Amino acid sequence: MSAPAEPVATPSPAEHSAAHRHRVHVLSLQGKPRESLTLPAEFSASIRADLVQRAVVAAASRRRQPHGTGRGSGRRHSVEWSGKGQGVARTPRLMGSMRGAQSPNTVGGAAAHPPRAATIWAKSMNWRERRLAFAAALAATREPKLARARGHRFPDSLHLPVVLEDPLEEVGTAQEANAILTRLDLAEELTRARDGVHVRAGRGKRRGRRLRKPRSLLVVVSGHGKARGFRNFPGVDVVAIGRLSTEDLAPGGVPGRLTVFTPASLSALASRLEQGA
Repeated sequence: MSAPAEPVATPSPAEHSAAHRHRVHVLSLQGKPRESLTLPAEFSASIRADLVQRAVVAAASRRRQPHGTGRGSGRRHSVEWSGKGQGVARTPRLMGSMRGAQSPNTVGGAAAHPPRAATIWAKSMNWRERRLAFAAALAATREPKLARARGHRFPDSLHLPVVLEDPLEEVGTAQEANAILTRLDLAEELTRARDGVHVRAGRGKRRGRRLRKPRSLLVVVSGHGKARGFRNFPGVDVVAIGRLSTEDLAPGGVPGRLTVFTPASLSALASRLEQGA
């Protein structure tokens, strides 16, 4: 009788496609390169733009608020029908008048196919695809071509993703943050995002979303309440590693966002990926 087979460990999404793990230099707050750091294996995964787009759409669909018309909308009229054979259309008409009402083809009538609150807008995506999409979004952060295709502006000498030393997480004022980004030659990126803020077209400006802002730098930190000095710049987001999602790394489903990590956040990210989160 043969011995029972040993259980096979499930590989991570990056282990199938990563021939090697990429390394990156840790930069000081003055922009000088320090020691070299090995990135998690997910940074070497295949860049699947289709999965990234699906993951972002699925996440956004679950935040969509159900809405629909009232049961009596467009039907609050006193109408009559003259019957067949009268030489006029069969449209219901107001009492004592020839003006049509209530029917979908009349002014102020009910909608033909109105939205229904019971409609299920949420799109599903299995956990393996979500992990592959997250790994693909991480891998895209090290591609300069994808970052420039998104409109980001940075010097050719800057290696992506940008990894700054841990004291970055203690920056508490916008003045300090601006000085650090200026030393990294990222001031033009901040100017691009600031000059791109404009008033939204259409009715959205009356519904709590008056301005449109370009997405700029993403600062990933190891915990909440860190790197607070970066939060006041238009388009710049500061996200703790526990809440980092594919939407943060690829806004709008377009991968390649210019991202700044710290060694502490990369260590926390590696722990999170090992746990399968």
